Amino acid sequence: MQNTQLGEWFFAKNNPPSVLHVVQTTMGVMLSLLIARWFRLPEAYWAPMSTLIVMQSTLGVALPISVQYFVGTAFGAAVGAVVDTYFHGAALAFGASVLAIGLLGVILQVERSAPRYANITLAIVMLVPRSTSARLVALHRFFEVSIGLAVGLAIFRLWPRINLALSAKANVEGGGTT
Repeated sequence: MQNTQLGEWFFAKNNPPSVLHVVQTTMGVMLSLLIARWFRLPEAYWAPMSTLIVMQSTLGVALPISVQYFVGTAFGAAVGAVVDTYFHGAALAFGASVLAIGLLGVILQVERSAPRYANITLAIVMLVPRSTSARLVALHRFFEVSIGLAVGLAIFRLWPRINLALSAKANVEGGGTT
């Protein structure tokens, strides 16, 4: 591998970062974290992590990814809750569930992201040590991810209006015309 190829992979040409995107992302992660904490979700950090995943692209790219993330999380949470209820901590049950989710994705011809998110959620529900039931962990995980996705998409959708309002306010305060 040449250093130039590494540079091409790392340095932005088509989608460089911007201050605007940094501000949007910061607002999104803070809002999703505060909402998840307001609902007293035990692993509120999943909300801003989900927001970060959504906001790493444009709205046109983020919407399909969000749908795959949402459906995958819901499915993985459901499978994890059911399987862990009957086979708590069983490595073979976990492996069989990963296989089943993957094969279902192949049969249904869904994008790879949906089964990947389902399996990530399955792993969290089944493998992370906890002091409560798998069903409750699965429910919390679903809500934490849903909050993060909703906030990220809302910021994308509402940002043009927010930006317009901020620009108008700056013009009025700066003595300019609107």
